[in-house]
Amino acid sequence: MRAYDRLKPYMEKAMAIKTALTLFEWDNETLAPQEAGELTASVIGLLSGEYLEAAAGEEVEQLLARCEAEDAALSSEAERAIVREMKEELERVRDIPKEEYQEFARLTARSASIWAKAREEQNFAVFAPALASIIRYQKKFAGYRAQKGEALYDVMLEDYEKGFTMESLDRFFGLIKTHLVPFLQKIKTEGRRIDDSFLTGDYPEYKQEKLARFLAEYVGFDFKRGVLAVSAHPFTTNLHNKDVRITTHYTKRVDSSLFSVIHEAGHGIYEMGIRNDLTLTPVGQGASMGMHESQSRFFENMIGRSEFFWMPIYEKLRGLFPDELGEIPLEAFTDAVNKVQPGLIRTEADELTYSLHVLIRYEIEKLLIEEDMDVREIPRVWADKYEEYLGVRPSHSGEGELQDIHWSQGSFGYFPSYALGSAFAAQIYYHMRENMDFDGLLARGELGVIREYLRENIHQYGRLKTSRQILKDTTGEDFNPLYYIRYLKEKYGKIYRVKN
Repeated sequence: MRAYDRLKPYMEKAMAIKTALTLFEWDNETLAPQEAGELTASVIGLLSGEYLEAAAGEEVEQLLARCEAEDAALSSEAERAIVREMKEELERVRDIPKEEYQEFARLTARSASIWAKAREEQNFAVFAPALASIIRYQKKFAGYRAQKGEALYDVMLEDYEKGFTMESLDRFFGLIKTHLVPFLQKIKTEGRRIDDSFLTGDYPEYKQEKLARFLAEYVGFDFKRGVLAVSAHPFTTNLHNKDVRITTHYTKRVDSSLFSVIHEAGHGIYEMGIRNDLTLTPVGQGASMGMHESQSRFFENMIGRSEFFWMPIYEKLRGLFPDELGEIPLEAFTDAVNKVQPGLIRTEADELTYSLHVLIRYEIEKLLIEEDMDVREIPRVWADKYEEYLGVRPSHSGEGELQDIHWSQGSFGYFPSYALGSAFAAQIYYHMRENMDFDGLLARGELGVIREYLRENIHQYGRLKTSRQILKDTTGEDFNPLYYIRYLKEKYGKIYRVKN
C-alpha cells in the first residue's frame, strides 16, 4: 500500500475534527446562548487535542516523510499539494505540547464572549487580561517554530500570507502612506461635497434581510449550499464547498448591511467554487487570507459599488424603500455609497481610507509582538494613530480597539491580509477589464460571466497555488501594488472631480 493511502485516514480524521470545530465557531457567533461559553470551551479543548494528535502524531510524521520520498507514487497534483499542506500543518503544531494547545483552544473559545461583553460595555479593561494571555500563547507558539534569527511576528504573518514579511509589508504600507494620505487630504480640501444622509433612516430590519438575501443570490451565492445569519461581526465560514455560511448585521444605515452581505457573499462564492476533489482536504480552502479577501473586496467594491451593477436592480431597491430612496436617482445613490469619510470603524470604511485602518492594526501588532508593548497601552496608541492617519479619535473602546473580533480568536498576523487582498483585487480587476466588457456585463446583469472567470482562474484551485502564483498565472505579473494606487486615484479622482 502506498504511504499516501495509509496517510489518508489521518487526514480525513483531522479534517472531520476541524470541521466540527468550525461548526462550534459558527454557533458561538450566531446562535449559542449567552451562558454556553465555559462548558462549550471544554468540549472545544478536548476536540482540539484530538485534532493535534490526528494532524501531528508520530505516525503521521513518518508517513509524510515516506510520501515525500515516494513522490513518484503520488498520482496527482492534488495529492502532492495535500502532502505539502499536511507537512506545513505538522510543522506548525508539532512542537506545541498538547496541554498548551488545548488550553489555548479553550481560552480563545471563552475569549469571544469576553470580547463581546467588553465591547457591549465599551470597557477594554474587561478584555485586557484575556488578550494578554492570548498574546503570550501566540508568542510562545511562534517561538517553537521560529528559525534562528527569525522574528516572531514574521512567523505569524506566514500563516496567513506566504512570502510576506514585515520587511515587504513595511514597503507596501509605506507606498500606501506616501500616495494615499496626501490624496485623501486633497479630496477633503478640493473635492466636491457628496450627500449620503438618505442612507441613514428608518430601514426596517425585515426589509434589509429581504434585500440581503436577494443581493447574495444575485451576485451568485447559492442558498442550496449556503445560509445567511446575523452576528455582531459579519464573517464567513464553511464546512466544505456544499455548506458555506455567511453573516451580516442590520443597522439604521442601510448600506452597512448591504455591502457586508455582498462582501461575505464574495468569500462564500470562493468557497463554493473550490473543486469537489479538493474540498474536505487541507487544500480545499482559499489560497491565502489575502486572496480570499481579494474576492470579497472585488465583489463588494469593484462590482457592488459600481453604478453599472445597480442599473438592472436599483428599481427593486427603491421599491423596497420608497420613502427613503424613492426620490434618489441612481447616480446620487452610487456617489453616496462611494463617499470618502474618514471614520472610526474598519468594516464601515470607504475604499480610500480602508487600508489605513489596516495599517494601524498592523503597526499595533508589531508593537505587541516585537516590542512587548503592554496591552493596557492599546487604547491610547490606537486613538493616537487614528488621529494621526485619519484625523478622528474614538470616544470609547467600542468604536476603537474593541471593534474587531480577530484578537480574541488569536488571529495575530491576519490584518495585513485585508490590505493585501484589496491590492490583489485591483490587479485582477485591471486584467479582467482588458479581457472582457466588464461594465457592460454588470449593466446587463450578466454576473455569471465574471463569476465563472474568477472560478476558472482562482476559486477552483483552492490551495493548489499560492496567491502570488495565482496572480502571475491570471494576470501575467507578480504582485504589483501600483495597480491598487492607480485604481483608487482613478476612481476617486473621477467621483470627487479632482486631479490625481
